[in-house]
Amino acid sequence: MDCPDCGNEQTRVIDTGTSADRTSVRRRRECQRCSFRFTTYERPEWESLQVKKRGGTIESFDRQKLRAGIERAVEKRDVTETTVTSLVDDIESELQDREARIVSSSLIGELVSENLRALDKVAYIRFVSVYKTFSEPQEFLRELDAVLDSELDDFEAPDEPQ
Repeated sequence: MDCPDCGNEQTRVIDTGTSADRTSVRRRRECQRCSFRFTTYERPEWESLQVKKRGGTIESFDRQKLRAGIERAVEKRDVTETTVTSLVDDIESELQDREARIVSSSLIGELVSENLRALDKVAYIRFVSVYKTFSEPQEFLRELDAVLDSELDDFEAPDEPQ
């Protein structure tokens, strides 16, 4: 492991433990040349998630790619970075909890859609318009109507007492 400060190859492990999420090993290291201390995290390769794309190709799960998609959907909305991080953590955790190490991109899209619908309706519409590859304005309008109908159901006045 190269020192991130001076680039020296000679570092030693001074402490080892399990990460807070218990999915990786945390190691505290120290450079033997400059005494710079840093932390590394090791995750077993066999535990990494794989994503099966629509075209049939399989690639490694990319947390940053998931985050970028969510950030595009919530752009200029009142959604904090902390909320986005929490959403990404929740989705990744849900995927990790599954038995299968290969998950479909459509499953990831559905999880993001569900979470965004509960979080911000505009971000949800933005996301599904790309995820579901709307090609006609009518498709967009149908989805928007479904969101608006559910909003109206939420705001209906309770029955008046008789």
